[in-house]
Amino acid sequence: MDDASHHSLRMSAVQQFDIIVLGAGISGLVAASILSAQGNRVIVVDEYDHVGGNHIDWSSREGYTFDVGSLIFQDDSPLLRHFPELLERYVPIKPSWGRLNPQGKITVYPISIRDDIFGAGPVGIVRIFASVLYARIFCRRMANARDFARYWIGAYLLDRSGLGTYMKRFYGVPAEEIDLELARKRMLWIAEYASLRNLLRRLLKRKRSIAPKNRQMARPREGFAVLYAAAVSRLQSCGVVFKLSASIGQVHKTDCGYAMSLDDSSVAASRIISTVPIEVAERICGSGKTSGLKTITLITLYFSFAGDRGFRQSIIYNFSHQGSWKRLTVYSDFYGRVAEREYFAVEVIAGVVNSAEQAEADFRQHVCANGLFNGDLKLEGNQILTNAYPIYSKGAAQNAAEAIARLRTFGIESIGRQGGFNYQPTARVSTIDVETAIGNP
Repeated sequence: MDDASHHSLRMSAVQQFDIIVLGAGISGLVAASILSAQGNRVIVVDEYDHVGGNHIDWSSREGYTFDVGSLIFQDDSPLLRHFPELLERYVPIKPSWGRLNPQGKITVYPISIRDDIFGAGPVGIVRIFASVLYARIFCRRMANARDFARYWIGAYLLDRSGLGTYMKRFYGVPAEEIDLELARKRMLWIAEYASLRNLLRRLLKRKRSIAPKNRQMARPREGFAVLYAAAVSRLQSCGVVFKLSASIGQVHKTDCGYAMSLDDSSVAASRIISTVPIEVAERICGSGKTSGLKTITLITLYFSFAGDRGFRQSIIYNFSHQGSWKRLTVYSDFYGRVAEREYFAVEVIAGVVNSAEQAEADFRQHVCANGLFNGDLKLEGNQILTNAYPIYSKGAAQNAAEAIARLRTFGIESIGRQGGFNYQPTARVSTIDVETAIGNP
């Protein structure tokens, strides 16, 4: 077969669409929903073998199902406007949050008046107020996340509460290196609730009973695959095509738009929407320029347990100055025990520890030192996820904006948490951001 015949065969195998959506996470699914409703022929392409992006579950033969990342949704989320079928698959839950503070106590999340302020004693209280006063007078210029938090609660309470240490655990870099604008988005609660004025106001005001605005919901007991199957079914009924486990090759400009190679086939469209990490989009467009943006590698440990765990809350954040883990979620509080055993997941940011074995040893040592999980603690499995979420270090937002602009010049519209380098803590925020970025019909 000569080159001309081979080229003709390749071109005949190209599937034509109006829009290619890169990434099948929440941002990609919502984008596909909006674009297909506008009458476009849409294909969703993902290198993962599943829908849901970094919403990944893992099940054991013993009947445990664990997750990477958050599993909590709300029943008034705008996500349900696009996929109302999800609501009946959610499991209603009543989660409670706590934190392990530097004094070794499980207390209120994210800050406790009783334990963090009054628990400091008379001298400590004076130091807290003096520290805040000093920050308000002499630390008004802010350059990073630590400056932001220090301005509102003072350096002494920042250390005593463990917030400074937790910021490093969450973001993967010290608080001094975290972008200020991201800190303002992520830690707005400090300005709203943790300033001393509001703390005093909350102390003096009688607590009022306020009905919850929404219900907290969790993914089905069986895992995320059952949840997102409903979203896939709806989109497929609207003509959306899914291509998973795809080896995404180079994107080339054509007279009619763009062509993208996928394994042994190709797809073409007049528009590309990307929700994958910026570095992936940079690679496939072949510009030769890279943003150098870094992302978190997340180690998740899966445990079962029988005994006295030492706390009643479903979700615990590690604000202590020791231990590399950042959060644990007790799934058995939502779905019930398995064979009389509780089960939970522990998240660890790679860095201080770089393997599941190191993370497990560090967690066991830390919880033992703090009197937690007194009983039979068994590791059921683990997962390591690269590109879990962006690292919002200083200057990263500007680098991301420049990279997104270069991608748009090429023709790739990069949006979402990964594609837009946006902080999106919930499905609600992800949905709204996509609706804003591409327009809701």
